[in-house]
Amino acid sequence: MLPIERKNQIKEMIIEKKSLTVAQMTKQFKVTEETIRRDLKQLEEEGILTRTYGGAYISEGVQNDVDINLREYIHVEGKKKIAKKCLSFIHSGDSIFLDASTTSLMIASMLNNLNLTVVTNSIKVVNTLNDSPNINLVVIGGTFSRSSQSNLGRAAESDLLNYFYDAAFISCRSVSMDHGITDSNELQAGVRNIAAKHGNQVFLIADYTKFDKTSFIKICDFDAFQHVIVDDTLSDDWHTFFENLQITLHEA
Repeated sequence: MLPIERKNQIKEMIIEKKSLTVAQMTKQFKVTEETIRRDLKQLEEEGILTRTYGGAYISEGVQNDVDINLREYIHVEGKKKIAKKCLSFIHSGDSIFLDASTTSLMIASMLNNLNLTVVTNSIKVVNTLNDSPNINLVVIGGTFSRSSQSNLGRAAESDLLNYFYDAAFISCRSVSMDHGITDSNELQAGVRNIAAKHGNQVFLIADYTKFDKTSFIKICDFDAFQHVIVDDTLSDDWHTFFENLQITLHEA
């Protein structure tokens, strides 16, 4: 296959799937990782995609569900800022919900010596907290999703109805004044919707790139949240919007 043909196929694939790993592409095209990385670099220079550790992704499209193994390396510093701010609301003895987002995964990595009950549908969160004897882990069952490394579906939603927590940390794909909190994955949205109804305090955790956008499926309206934690300064319009809704905005 000629290099131009391979690049065109990669372009078509990533437009359809929204994200691809280097490992997937080397296997499919039977070329070296170095060759794929060179193709991705050229496609990035053409404005087709964004490279990250282990692959590439595109942000466009309302139904855009980027593989979690790539999302872990996107906006890392922003996620650290959000996670550190979240820690100020978590206290020993609390029960908390962490969703299957990479921001929740960052929170899990910082819990250290707190004595907590953590409810989650994220296998990555479970693995992160597995060696913490002070953490009581409650794992939500369901159908395992490889792309998000989490349990989803009707069984997960039914399981989640049994639990309540002091604080729920909910992420999303997009945040819009007109359309509320939306996601790219319908099954993930269903879990997040239930979790947001079962927390005494509910926190929307979203980096600044998610604002003023809309994705495929609605999670919930803003009235589900008491707090919004973001990694950068939002516009005056957003400040006024949250003040009118009596939601506390934390710009980490």
